[in-house]
Amino acid sequence: MADAALGILLQTLQQLLNDKIKPIFGVEEQVGFLYDELSLLKAFLKESAEKRSESDIFKELVRQIRDVVYEAEVVIDRYVSHIHMERARSYISKFLQGIDHPTKRRKVAEEIESIRKNVDEIYRKKSFGFEVMQHGEPSSRDSSEKKAPVVEEENVVGFDEEAKTLVDRLKGGKEELEVISVTGMGGLGKTTLARKVFTDPAIEYNFYIRAWTYVSQEYTRKEVFLSILSSLDKLTDESSRWSGERLAEELRGHLQTGRYLIVMDDVWTKEAWDDLKMAFPKNNNGSRILLTSRNNEVAVHANPDSHHHPLRFLTDDEGWELLKKKVFRKERCPSELEDLGKKIAEECGGLPLAIVVIAGLLIKKEKTSKWWEKVAESVSSYVARDPKQCMDILALSYKHLPHQLQSCFRYFGVFPEDYEIPVCILIQLWIAEGLIEQVGEISLEDTAEDRLEDLVDRNLVMVEKRRSNGGIKTCRVHDMLHDLCLKEAKEEQFLQVIKGAIQGPCLSLTPTLNKCRLLCIHSHVLDYISVKPSAPRVRSFLCFALEQIEFSREHTSFIHEAFNLLRVLDLRPIRLPFFPGKIKDLIHLRYVALCGSFEVLPASISELCNLHTIIIETSSHNLKVEADIWKMLQLRHLCTNSSSRLCGPSAQAGRGGKDLQTISTISPDSCTEDILARVPNLKKLGIRGKLATLMKEKGGSTLFDNLTKLDRLVTLKLLNDTFPDRPSKCSLPQLYKFPPNLKELTLADTLLDWEHMSTLGLLPKLEVLKLKDNAFQGNRWKAIDGGFRLLRFLQIGKTDLVHWEASGQHFPRLQQLILKYCESLEAVPSGLGDVSSLRIIDLYHASSTAAASAKKILKQKRDLAISQFKLTIYPPDQ
Repeated sequence: MADAALGILLQTLQQLLNDKIKPIFGVEEQVGFLYDELSLLKAFLKESAEKRSESDIFKELVRQIRDVVYEAEVVIDRYVSHIHMERARSYISKFLQGIDHPTKRRKVAEEIESIRKNVDEIYRKKSFGFEVMQHGEPSSRDSSEKKAPVVEEENVVGFDEEAKTLVDRLKGGKEELEVISVTGMGGLGKTTLARKVFTDPAIEYNFYIRAWTYVSQEYTRKEVFLSILSSLDKLTDESSRWSGERLAEELRGHLQTGRYLIVMDDVWTKEAWDDLKMAFPKNNNGSRILLTSRNNEVAVHANPDSHHHPLRFLTDDEGWELLKKKVFRKERCPSELEDLGKKIAEECGGLPLAIVVIAGLLIKKEKTSKWWEKVAESVSSYVARDPKQCMDILALSYKHLPHQLQSCFRYFGVFPEDYEIPVCILIQLWIAEGLIEQVGEISLEDTAEDRLEDLVDRNLVMVEKRRSNGGIKTCRVHDMLHDLCLKEAKEEQFLQVIKGAIQGPCLSLTPTLNKCRLLCIHSHVLDYISVKPSAPRVRSFLCFALEQIEFSREHTSFIHEAFNLLRVLDLRPIRLPFFPGKIKDLIHLRYVALCGSFEVLPASISELCNLHTIIIETSSHNLKVEADIWKMLQLRHLCTNSSSRLCGPSAQAGRGGKDLQTISTISPDSCTEDILARVPNLKKLGIRGKLATLMKEKGGSTLFDNLTKLDRLVTLKLLNDTFPDRPSKCSLPQLYKFPPNLKELTLADTLLDWEHMSTLGLLPKLEVLKLKDNAFQGNRWKAIDGGFRLLRFLQIGKTDLVHWEASGQHFPRLQQLILKYCESLEAVPSGLGDVSSLRIIDLYHASSTAAASAKKILKQKRDLAISQFKLTIYPPDQ
């Protein structure tokens, strides 16, 4: 994190030096010298990152640089905050307190001079660091080329027979509720095996009600039950406010309705099982619970009458097969690498996690005998069957990461164990923390996405869900790799995680908290707040508690009082009673995420000129944005869940808006020419409200016409929200009025006629089309020739469609078709079976005839030996 902090600090110093108002009058010379000297340190860090060394000299140099950067950062940012407060005071207050300003300048000048001396001392020592690193191994070069995502099948080498055994046990046996457990050490593949079983077609057919939840070491009953209800798609707006007991009662009610399978992954203790089993009814219909644990005692305790399934280590041959699949995928392994590869796999001790992580190290380097020999020698010093020594193998891959990837990987430690991480949030946090630097003309978001794909390729991060366009939607890290992130972050002295009960009132005085820069709370939020913490050096405060917490008025001021230099603030699990006005004084904020019943985004937010990301989750149906976003030159993402009304730029408006990439969601009447003309680089736009306003012609044009100029817009959502009235029928603009580079379109409650699909089909770059509930109406859709040439993903929600006529030539590149609640549809067009690219059809609550027609397509694919095709029908035939 030191290099990220240094990058942000240099930006701040540059802004101070360039400010026309001269806020650093009297200390310009000292600030200028400090800027030059810190720039030299940044060059040293960048140069040294290209070398690999474990020398104590190098570690000490980096530690000293880190300490001096953090000290300088606090001094400068406190002074900037002081300047901000001075500017905000009235003229009389300035006059009365003006005598303090020279004192402040003198003090900051002395502090800067002290820091400069420390920098000079470090710089005199830096040559020693170069000497010990000059023979180090260069890291892999970072590529600025944007790559398409690689979507791989889950690796299940050696699990086929084990999966078959588990499937048979889950389907067979007695009618009583039974717990079946898979046990083994961390990294052995318990989750992978459970996932393979969970998605087995026979299991999907046998268990209509299926859910998956991660329990982990630190959990709450409420979190687990919310997770299961979410997996069953049974969460409501009120669910997060219920107690664990109320959630258990709700869950029991849903599970009583049919045969269910619940996977409880990573249960650590007997007490955890006893705490959670209350939610699972014994309905004597063949329901099952599949439990994974590292502890055999947990398995025996959960079901004393049945033997658990101990997961074995891979054989040497299986280990080599897995390594080959991960490194070479479908290519052949060169003969000169086979013996070395077998040795590497053997030294991993049959532990799948160790093998795939080492494979990630091998795949990112040139496949030469010299490099493989070096890896084999390193791995051979460990025996992977011991958890501590396995951690050493994982650390080996971490140490060979390029420097910028190390920082990104360590950041996963801020999230709770087994947490499903939304990638859009992860990327915005990386950018706000300064972990992503500009690479040529590539956007910061694209660079961050490449970093994540790189970590996935190296098997250090697991893809949980993919977006409809193939990108990563959510991800997670294995809990052993999570431990590695925490270990490395601890060595950097930048992360403090609160995930248990608060011990005593003196937490805020601990040396660890006084030094930490990034503070995360995973549970016991109110307990922590009640001790009135103080951590002036904390730059990021994040809350990831799954249960939603109601804050009283007296708690809302704690953030400003305890952490006045914050750059990142995420309080979404905390429901605030009102918008906290003091946030405007946190002038260093780059990322803020809040939850409440807000109806207004106040004008004072405009003063936060460093903000990159604003995320507002509100229960209010509409949000009035009084903040002047045109003053906010750094703003990149304005994310709201309600219909937000923007103010147009005034005559004195700033130059903000050109870097905005996301606006979601705004009201139709905000789509004016003067607003959309200010956001030429917008990539994602959501419009929610009465879409008739958007389409209404006035003076020969409509508000929708203004979208035509958004040349970089790739994602558009049109949500016809007429609450409290019923949705009214919409019209569709002419083809030429749509943004020219649109790739993804979502429609909801528009009640369009199916004839309008001919317009959508001609959108030249459309790849993803999501027709949510009531997007179209009418009983017949006849596809026309020449449309949907690039469409890969099609989703149709609730509709009264009965007859759908289409052939393979109408959707030549379709890969995935999802039909939800199309209960009147008589059949899925048989011609879709001719689409060679089609791999997935999912039917949710379809008619029996539609299900039968989809099964014919499945048979057609099997007759053509297309094994990758998958058909899912919910509920399955009874």
